[in-house]
Amino acid sequence: MTNLTTIFSYSKRESRISGAIFDPDKKKKELYQLEKQIADPDFWTHQTQSQKLLQRRKHLEETLALDCHLHQSIEDLEAYFDLGSEGEDVSQDIQNELIQLETELVDIETQTLLSGEHAQSNAFLTIHPGAGGTESQDWAEMLLRMYLRWAEQQGFQHELVDYQAGDEAGIKSVTVVVKGVNAYGLLLSEVGVHRLIRISPFDANKRRHTSFSSVFVYPEIDDTVEIVIEDKDLRVDTYRSTGAGGQHVNTTDSAVRMTHLPTGIVVQCQNERSQHKNRSVAMKILRSRIYDAELEKKRAESQAIEESKLDIAWGSQIRSYVLHPYRMVKDHRTKHEVGNADRVLNGGLNSFIKSYLIWVRNPPVSLKK
Repeated sequence: MTNLTTIFSYSKRESRISGAIFDPDKKKKELYQLEKQIADPDFWTHQTQSQKLLQRRKHLEETLALDCHLHQSIEDLEAYFDLGSEGEDVSQDIQNELIQLETELVDIETQTLLSGEHAQSNAFLTIHPGAGGTESQDWAEMLLRMYLRWAEQQGFQHELVDYQAGDEAGIKSVTVVVKGVNAYGLLLSEVGVHRLIRISPFDANKRRHTSFSSVFVYPEIDDTVEIVIEDKDLRVDTYRSTGAGGQHVNTTDSAVRMTHLPTGIVVQCQNERSQHKNRSVAMKILRSRIYDAELEKKRAESQAIEESKLDIAWGSQIRSYVLHPYRMVKDHRTKHEVGNADRVLNGGLNSFIKSYLIWVRNPPVSLKK
């Protein structure tokens, strides 16, 4: 019982810390003011601003509900300890409560590490295979599956925006929008080159192969951020969709490709059957890409960012996924590693995300100014 008591004391301390971070009294006041705004008859006059306020209200409600839940968990633990002091066998109940509480506190700690203007935004995630043909294209599709599994585990919604299948297997490129509070802030840890080492399923001689794919993440920028895109700077091409196949492939030129001539940024969307809808989504991605490019200019001196966007090849990877001769996933920036590679490839990314956020908050001496 001594160890459990120590852990319980730690959990109570962490709960007090999380309570200070949540600042429930302040959030209740903000929620009250939001409710007054939402009740105003003119609330829906400005649709974009109205949606932002509704999202903020939902975030406040979820935060307050979590704060209440944590306090309830602590009270339940106190009750179990009281029963234990009276001779009741409640050790298993306490253990179960502590495991659940620890998981929740880790998630809270991860969220408190998020920073940046658009950390809470939705995210556009793009994956490109490196050199290596089918091997790398298959690896890119494995990464896509990993991120979609992760998004589902976080309760995030996701939607394919552009999907170009590989010639034999895998994908040539893919863009997906991940929708949920903090999606961009969390996925920012994934920007860079990912390396896979395995026995190739496409090699008749069963030799070991190394494959590379790159991941880029951009925040979804709402209409309140002014990004001016003039018609003269834009080239729009339409073409026939070549999506994931089957009945979803269009028979008309509804897919849209946009090229921003001053920056050379190219985006495309073919997920919708309507050319108008594809154009709207493509424009949203383009605005996000241009905004991100401007931010990149301002932070160009940061080696941490630059090193994550090197060539998709040897020596530039941020993370390695080893499936042979042993199984391990290791992040080369934070040195965090996990022996259960299958769990990671099935979406178990949270420990890597947290270690990255801590690493960014306290970078190595060589990266500090």
